[in-house]
Amino acid sequence: MNIEEKIAKFLTASAFGVVGASTKRHKYGNKVLRCYQQNGKAVLGVNPLETEIEGAKCVTSVTDLPPDVKSISIITQPEVTTTVVDLAIEKGIENLWMQPGAENPQAIAKAEQYGLNVIADGSCLLVVLGYHEH
Repeated sequence: MNIEEKIAKFLTASAFGVVGASTKRHKYGNKVLRCYQQNGKAVLGVNPLETEIEGAKCVTSVTDLPPDVKSISIITQPEVTTTVVDLAIEKGIENLWMQPGAENPQAIAKAEQYGLNVIADGSCLLVVLGYHEH
């Protein structure tokens, strides 16, 4: 699949998870969550310290996401991304979007080995979906 096809497949999910969701509005973990909301998409945050961010429910781990979440945006440090990929494989997540800065070569290779749709080429969800600051 080319990158446009990978992105189209990612966006077909009925609900999305944001791993690394943040309460700080200037952080990408917050902007990506708000971007899904701006586009009318069902979204949950993944943050072990919060129960809600920007009105969206949060879960503590990828393993706690409901079954309808098949696509996750990853906004974590590259060393954490490896753990996120392991949890996503275990959970049955189908699509991973590693936001710029979250990419990890080992995590990408493992996800692809398990047949996941991986976007980790520097594409940014905020650009693709047309995020705007409120």
